[in-house]
Amino acid sequence: MQSELVTLASKIATGAGLDPVLVCAVCEQESMWNPWAMRYEPAFMSKYVAPLYTNNKISTSEAYARSFSWGLMQTMGQVAREQGYDRPFLSSLCDPEQGLTVGCQVLKKKLAMAGGDLVRGLLYWNGGANPLYPEQVLARRSHYAG
Repeated sequence: MQSELVTLASKIATGAGLDPVLVCAVCEQESMWNPWAMRYEPAFMSKYVAPLYTNNKISTSEAYARSFSWGLMQTMGQVAREQGYDRPFLSSLCDPEQGLTVGCQVLKKKLAMAGGDLVRGLLYWNGGANPLYPEQVLARRSHYAG
């Protein structure tokens, strides 16, 4: 199963103009290749999602779903919505193709924000909470390099 996911991640990354080795390293770091991985981020909820909920712009269940990271790349639900992801349920980001497609779009934007600086781009991707995150991801690239 993991080899199929690596193949899919590489294909979607290439289509998005990203380094497939980097995307695979992110998937390993974020979810250990578990497409059903999900994690509630209470600080993210407080900072980014709660104002939408308290102003009655989204439902309670949507607010909580936007505060979870989903799937192989652990893309935040709110970030997926900001990218235009309009499926009715954010849990569909656990579908590998859906999650990888959105995750690669977001990662590409974060790298562009960093002017191509891989370390800064990975910090943007991770939200900057873990200063060792770029080093951890980059160390995993050797698992996928050719």
